[in-house]
Amino acid sequence: MRVLVTEDDENLRVALDAALRAAGFAVDAVADLPAADEALFVNPYDCAVFDRMLPSGDALRYVSERRRADWPMPVLFLTARDSVADRIDGLRFGDDYLVKPFAMPELVARVRRLCRRDLTSRPDVLRCADVELDNGKHQVTRAGVLLTLTRKEYLVLERLMTAGGRPVSRAALLGYAWDEAADPGSNVLEVVIGRLRRKLREPVLIHTVRGVGYRMTG
Repeated sequence: MRVLVTEDDENLRVALDAALRAAGFAVDAVADLPAADEALFVNPYDCAVFDRMLPSGDALRYVSERRRADWPMPVLFLTARDSVADRIDGLRFGDDYLVKPFAMPELVARVRRLCRRDLTSRPDVLRCADVELDNGKHQVTRAGVLLTLTRKEYLVLERLMTAGGRPVSRAALLGYAWDEAADPGSNVLEVVIGRLRRKLREPVLIHTVRGVGYRMTG
């Protein structure tokens, strides 16, 4: 599961990154809303953690604007603002609200709960062109023909299809299909992408996005 953390305090950002990674999450940690916006464009996430007040703006307003466009991602707000009105606003546009200072194990538990909720809300069947990935049956077909995929191939394909045509970074794919110990300099991802392209056959659906990673479009 991959989490985006947006926190301008460097010490807290590093601590959040370390705690979530130690709990088994893949993490991207950024310091401001423009960087968060870029990360959300490139990568699919299971949950986002936002410090409420950032030098680049109020994260609550940023999230509320995305919600108007039916943005479904679970969001946890972190803030020193603990009035009832602030809590109500946070829960109106976010999914959870944690007041500073907080215990790191509690934050990890709340993030895990939000990620699990997002996973249960995903469709059982993902589609791109004539490719179908059925999570219930754990099988992939193209034009009705069943494909035989390895676990890594299946996970990479699932992550690409979940992104809905958006680019997915190499780091996000490695973090999802392998683990945080995977060497980002190795070519294991490229090998799996090559095998997937051969198994999916023509026309090619998995495209390289130079300097970023890959996207899947029909």
